[in-house]
Amino acid sequence: MFNKFLKFLHWQKSKKPEIDLSPQIYQELKPFRFPIILTILIMLVGTLGYVAIDHVDIFSAFYQTGITFTTVGFGEMFPMSKNARLFTIFLIILGFAIFSFALGIMIDALNKGNLSRLLKERRMLHKIARLKKHFVICYHNEHTMELTKEMRKAHIPFVVISSEENLEEIAKENSYPFFIKGEPHTEIAMRKAYISSAKGVISLSKNIADNIAMISSVRLFEKELNRKPYYLMSVADNSDNIEKLKKLGANEVISPMKLMAKKMTSTAINPKINNLLEEIIYKKDTLLDLEELKIPSQSWIIGKKLKESHIRDITNVGIVGIRKKGGKFIPMPKGDQIIECEDVLLIIGTSESMINTRKLLRSKNKPEEMRYV
Repeated sequence: MFNKFLKFLHWQKSKKPEIDLSPQIYQELKPFRFPIILTILIMLVGTLGYVAIDHVDIFSAFYQTGITFTTVGFGEMFPMSKNARLFTIFLIILGFAIFSFALGIMIDALNKGNLSRLLKERRMLHKIARLKKHFVICYHNEHTMELTKEMRKAHIPFVVISSEENLEEIAKENSYPFFIKGEPHTEIAMRKAYISSAKGVISLSKNIADNIAMISSVRLFEKELNRKPYYLMSVADNSDNIEKLKKLGANEVISPMKLMAKKMTSTAINPKINNLLEEIIYKKDTLLDLEELKIPSQSWIIGKKLKESHIRDITNVGIVGIRKKGGKFIPMPKGDQIIECEDVLLIIGTSESMINTRKLLRSKNKPEEMRYV
């Protein structure tokens, strides 16, 4: 009954991080155990001492021990004998000594900085554990800074992993909402970034060996999780390295120099059209979206000609290309083009029309709208 009530309220338990830092935090708290044990022993000795000396009740003895040990200065809670007052002086000196000892331990622990660092990291891991279908961006450099700016504009969640000592300052400066300090290719760093729930990984190291290690590690981790493949992206400075990374399993490898050259060339040829395409493709809040939609195996549209599907008439989208299963791309397909299973349609349209098109393609039955077109 209680579970049904929680379901009605849409109550969801917060997910826990895959890496638990509690053992490390407890390790840092170990020096505090001795002062706590001493405090408990002194409270016990003081209470029993007052009971034995002045024969008072246990609660009064415990209360007198507490205010004496902490040097509060409330005075005597009951008429004390000479022996009880000497015992009180002993408790005051002992309490001050233990307090000074505990303060020294606390200052030493805070100066090391490990405890505060672990507590901050645990808070970060709990925040990352709430993410879903995010991207894990590995290595911090100028590519990372520019990429994260665009991702924030497009409202794409991401986690940055890098080994820089001052990563916290870098994160504040570049507005990284989620970050992990560590070597990106290690399993512990990937688990801290909650990679099991991630959509893909982007490796941006300028060293090709780092990118190779990252892609290989992710593909191995993917097999251990027994999940669908991650979308892996990386960068490389020449054609040979691009081929290496693709053979290792990268879905997309970009050469920043080549990309810049193509961008400058296309802008020089036709700057207005190039800027218009950027507005459509890369900005999140534009009226038009460009998206790839894969034809599912149960779709009613399989085996029909493009003109027979009446997709444009029903959902008001434009099909600007079809990528066949073998990799062949057909730009601006004609109406006689046959739609096959696992074809990928490159579609342009509004956000609402994209949603309707996805529903239309996933349907097993011929839509009712076909009667009127």
